[in-house]
Amino acid sequence: MCGRVALFSPPRRLARLLAVGLGEDVAAASPHWNVGPAQTLFAAADTPQGRLLGRYRWGLTPHWSGARQVLFNARAETVADKPSFRAAFRDHPAVIPVDGFYEWDHRPASARQPHYFSRANAQPLLLAGLVDPAGPDGPACAVITTTPSDDLDGLHDRMPVILELDDVAGWLAPGDAGRAIRTTLLHPAARGTLVHHRVGAAVGSMRHDDASLIEPLSPTLFSPGMAEDPE
Repeated sequence: MCGRVALFSPPRRLARLLAVGLGEDVAAASPHWNVGPAQTLFAAADTPQGRLLGRYRWGLTPHWSGARQVLFNARAETVADKPSFRAAFRDHPAVIPVDGFYEWDHRPASARQPHYFSRANAQPLLLAGLVDPAGPDGPACAVITTTPSDDLDGLHDRMPVILELDDVAGWLAPGDAGRAIRTTLLHPAARGTLVHHRVGAAVGSMRHDDASLIEPLSPTLFSPGMAEDPE
């Protein structure tokens, strides 16, 4: 599962990194350290105006879903075939840049302690994703998840699919050839890609959104059970 991220790098930096243009109103976006489902993420995807970094609501709503089901993660094992995602996987792949993501310790008998994960080289994370440019609530996206790498240290049983910069062109390639490439990239990140540290309980509520959320938790301030799961 990936349900909370930090996104504070300037959009222009992210667009340069991905070699894409900037969509409307993206350049003026504010930094955030606590972004959750139904909030705004950036995604690089092909549009009628070219390959752009645009704003997307986090959570796809299948057009056939009478219950207006919102899906913010897609499982790598089924994304190519599941009715909720297969059209987007074929036709609308996206790269979702973030600075880091939060995960809660879900090991049996462990306190629900949040950890902040980021790239070991301090560069933005490039998450494999999908977009629906014409979602019922506007353009929307979902993050693809897979089984965890050793970098998660057993804290959780899922992690985002993380792309390397050299993977981006292949991930976004159109047609059947692109779909075949994407299928080969649906795997955990290489060991050593991520680092993580414990953070405070405030990240459990999206009312809190500032740079202090990603600061390492001092051992002297930690007590079991103090942290919350996301709201």
